[in-house]
Amino acid sequence: MSIAQIMSTRVVSVHMDDSLQSLRALFEATGFHHLVVVQDNVMKGIISDRDLLKAVSPFVDTISERMLDRATLDKKAHQIMTRNVITLTQKDSIYTAIALFNDNKISCIPVINEEAHPIGIVSWRDVMRFMQSRVEAKR
Repeated sequence: MSIAQIMSTRVVSVHMDDSLQSLRALFEATGFHHLVVVQDNVMKGIISDRDLLKAVSPFVDTISERMLDRATLDKKAHQIMTRNVITLTQKDSIYTAIALFNDNKISCIPVINEEAHPIGIVSWRDVMRFMQSRVEAKR
């Protein structure tokens, strides 16, 4: 079975110079855990909600907030993104994805086309749902 059968085609992309403030708003609005960073419609990186949490001061929006804390929201996406992203194509197998998840400390894998344009994303949860459906089908 190919990745195309389990990938989510809803991908939220941001630009290299988008601020962490705008990324934070996107994470909150979409409920997604990963944003794909693009430049000229080509994937350049990925940012997880955990990456954002690490980059933003924990004092933002608290009574202890200082100007320096608020300034962390002015950082840009390219400053915190993962650049060497492990990717799949929609023709790759689900078993290839499983091997990538097992061999790397990642929680999602972007799916790109021949031009490196993001067309989908696969999370480890997508793989687990697939495996569960296979087990249930055999009962």
